[in-house]
Amino acid sequence: MTKKTFLILTLLVIYAYASTAQSTNIPLNKDTYHLIDRLEILSGTMAPNHHSAVKPYTRKAVGQFTDSIQQQKLKRSRQDDFNLEYLRNDNWEWVDSSTNESKRTFLKHFYKNKSDFYYGADKEEAIGVHVSPVLYLSYGGESAQSEYTYINTRGVQVRGLIDKKVGFYAFISENQARFPVYVQNFVAENRVIPGEGFWKPFGTNGYDFFYATGYVSFNATKHINFQFGHDRQFIGDGYRSMLMSDFSPPALFFKINTQVWKINYTNLFTQVFANAFGNLGGSIGNTQFPKKYLVAHRLGINIGKHINLGVFESIVFGREDSLGNNHFELGYLNPIIFYRALEQQNGSLDNALVGVDAKWNFLKHFSLYGQFILDEFKISELTAGNGWWANKFGYQLGLKYIDALGLKNLDLQVEYNSARPYTYTHSSIYSSYTNYNQAVAHPLGANFNEMIGILRYQPIPKLSLTAKLIYAKYGLDGVNENWGKNILKNYNTREQEYGNFIGQGIASSLMFVDITATYQIKHNTFFDLKLMAREQKSDNPTFANKSTIYSFVFRWNIAQRLQEF
Repeated sequence: MTKKTFLILTLLVIYAYASTAQSTNIPLNKDTYHLIDRLEILSGTMAPNHHSAVKPYTRKAVGQFTDSIQQQKLKRSRQDDFNLEYLRNDNWEWVDSSTNESKRTFLKHFYKNKSDFYYGADKEEAIGVHVSPVLYLSYGGESAQSEYTYINTRGVQVRGLIDKKVGFYAFISENQARFPVYVQNFVAENRVIPGEGFWKPFGTNGYDFFYATGYVSFNATKHINFQFGHDRQFIGDGYRSMLMSDFSPPALFFKINTQVWKINYTNLFTQVFANAFGNLGGSIGNTQFPKKYLVAHRLGINIGKHINLGVFESIVFGREDSLGNNHFELGYLNPIIFYRALEQQNGSLDNALVGVDAKWNFLKHFSLYGQFILDEFKISELTAGNGWWANKFGYQLGLKYIDALGLKNLDLQVEYNSARPYTYTHSSIYSSYTNYNQAVAHPLGANFNEMIGILRYQPIPKLSLTAKLIYAKYGLDGVNENWGKNILKNYNTREQEYGNFIGQGIASSLMFVDITATYQIKHNTFFDLKLMAREQKSDNPTFANKSTIYSFVFRWNIAQRLQEF
């Protein structure tokens, strides 16, 4: 056991004795999280115990939020009432009252509650356990290949509470899939499956991979929460995130979340992977993938009833010695100090990023949000406007509009994202803003401009219709070139010092359209019909491709699998 692991486990034991009632998280799910965001906008005020930029949300916070929504005299539609009931049933142990009790059980012991296949607790309620099967069955095809596409996921999800103090969560699944050609191309180039870890081939052009997340959670005090485990994180209010997204695989993490008054302060310490060895035959076994560390802080505050502002900072680093051992920099365990100052004091070897995010809810219909990430810059070079390579930054600007044009449950979202060449890159795989050969922030890496438009419509309570349009322009690399899009490359191999601009390299564009109809058969049981069209144009015909993709999906206790890049 390493000293770092021993230190964390010791802290867990010490604080567990003083912990108060604590919940687990709601798994990251863009559909569910949209329902929560929509209700907050509709309420016209910021939820005091719910800071939406820090994801995943805790079930307790969402339960308290739905209690407050239910008490407000809002002009809710029938669909809104259905969504509110769904959220309350899904987090029934944290609400004042719910309609979660099933009218019909299965074999007397199963589905006593609508949201749980099985729930059990002892008489003293020393432990309560929720167990739900997980199933994702997808079948489809595409114009770019003659073979059909499929996803076959079987698993289980377990969560619970011990002594009303310590929460725990685990999710495991076994998966086989044959993805569309553009995903296969991603795997061939990066030797990893987007969003996944270790994999091996399966059948013809198929993949086999295991997925697991899990953590423990407890409150050290009424306002300070600790979580330790293996999972994804997301920072921001947008569809994408320029600060930290859920695109890369889950990682080992230790998170401290402090919620006092209108202030939310998050400390995140993670161990990620600097590389993932693989080839066309899958990940390489019987070896050890090199590790690195990503630590981050975010301080958020609600200003009045409508505005939230956040300040973000992170460091990516590795300390590999001559024996190949990787060491954690203990100075970065400080939960308060500005990382950039500490990084410079250590010799300025690591990759420091700082950022801000903001959200403004207004008129009970709109939410304006944005982010800015600063990797590196020099004011004299920035004002000179000469395209210096190290002026590395990105930003996001977006707007959500609910009940658009007076139509109930018609929601619109537009978002613009941009990152200059070489943003997130560094001089080593141990300091690039990546995990397992995948971007920690935006899936397009850097050197891009992107526009996203999303239309969501819920005509009846159980039916949701979604149309997404993603258009991006970027520059790709030729053979032995580095124009700044691939953030896995060493920035010392850049093509030029000055004259850099977004889209440099091989000019390319991406058009991605997704139309999805989702019907909720029963609680957390869904059927999806999906039609997608993807076209990449490029000055180099080698990178040009086009495909139309369709699929039929049955989902049970699992979110949609989205591969939107």
